[in-house]
Amino acid sequence: MKPGAPAQLQKPGQKRVADQRRILAIQSPTRVDLAGGTLDCWPLYLFVGDCVTVNLAIDVTTGCELEPLAKPTVEIEMTDLNFRRSFENARALFSANDPELKLVQTISEYFYSNSKSTSGFRIKTYSQSPVGGGLGGSSSLCISLIKAFCSWLDIKLSLYEMVTLASNLEAKVIRTPTGTQDYFPAIQSGFNLIHYSAAGVRLEQLPIPVEPIFDHLILVYTGRAHHSGINNWEVIKSVIDGDAKTLAALKDIAKVSDRVANACREQKWNLMPDLFQQELEARIRLTASFTSPEIEQLKRLTVEHGAQAIKICGAGGGGCVLVWAERSQHERIRQECRKNGFQPINIRPANPQPALG
Repeated sequence: MKPGAPAQLQKPGQKRVADQRRILAIQSPTRVDLAGGTLDCWPLYLFVGDCVTVNLAIDVTTGCELEPLAKPTVEIEMTDLNFRRSFENARALFSANDPELKLVQTISEYFYSNSKSTSGFRIKTYSQSPVGGGLGGSSSLCISLIKAFCSWLDIKLSLYEMVTLASNLEAKVIRTPTGTQDYFPAIQSGFNLIHYSAAGVRLEQLPIPVEPIFDHLILVYTGRAHHSGINNWEVIKSVIDGDAKTLAALKDIAKVSDRVANACREQKWNLMPDLFQQELEARIRLTASFTSPEIEQLKRLTVEHGAQAIKICGAGGGGCVLVWAERSQHERIRQECRKNGFQPINIRPANPQPALG
C-alpha cells in the first residue's frame, strides 16, 4: 500500500477476538537527527524540492505493555509521568479529560473502534527520553502503542502504512502538522536517510558501521523542554505566507542535509563539525525559537573544553543537543556539563527491530 493510503484493519463485517492470554511487551528506539529536521514536515519539502533527513536510532527507548482483559475494565499506567487511572470501560477512557491520556486515548480509540472489540485492556507505558528532549520520544511511544495494538488484533501494516497512521494520529493529539522522520527509526533502527519528494517518502538505510560516528557524539540534555510542534508550525506558516527569508534558510538546511548524507555514505567523519556549524547557522535563521539561552551556554561551554561543534536535536528551543568531539575530550566535556547543570546522556546504537509483518 502506498504512503498516505488508509490501513486496512479488517474485512467488512469481520470481528476480532482478543487473545486474553498474552501480555504484549513492546519497545521502540528514539533517535538523534544529524541533518534535515523540519524538512520532513508536509508540505515544506514541496516548497524546497527533493531533500533528505538523516538520523540514527539510539538505545534511549520507549515502550509499553498491553494486556487484554476478560472484563471491560481499562487500566492505564504511565510510569515516567507517575500517572495511573482505571476506567469502567473503553468509552469512559475515551471521554476522560486528563491531558496525560491524550496519546493513549487517540490510539486506543482508533484501534478499538475499528476492531469492534468489547474486551477491556491494561496499558503500561514508559519513556527513557526526557520530556521535550527533541529525541522523538512521543513519536517513538506512538509507534510502540501501534505495534502493541497491531500485535493484539493481528493487524499487518507495512513500514509506510505504520508511519502514515502514526503521523495522522499524533497530529490529532498535538493539533498541529507533524513531521515523519521520528517514526522511521522507531520501526526500522539503524542509519536512516529519509528522502522527501512530490512522489512521497522513501527510506534508505546505510549499510555502514555506526560505531565510528557514535565515538564522536555526546548527547546532552539542556534541562529545558521544547515543543517541536510549535517551532515547526511557525516555519510552516512563514513559508506558506511567502516569507522569503524563511524559505531561503530552509533551502540552505536542505543543501547541508544533502552534504551530510553524502559524508555519511562516504564515511568522511572529518567533514561533520563544519556541516554541523552550517546547519546550526541556517536553523537559527529559520526562527529565533530554535535556540535558547541554555543552548547558547552549552555551545560556549563545550567548545571551550574541546568540542568541535554542536547540533540542535529536533526542533530545538531546548531539549537535547549533540556535541561533536574527539573521544579523548569526551570525559572532560561531560564533567564540565554536569558542573554547569546540564545532563549528559549515554547513547549507543539501538538494537535491530523485528521485521514488520
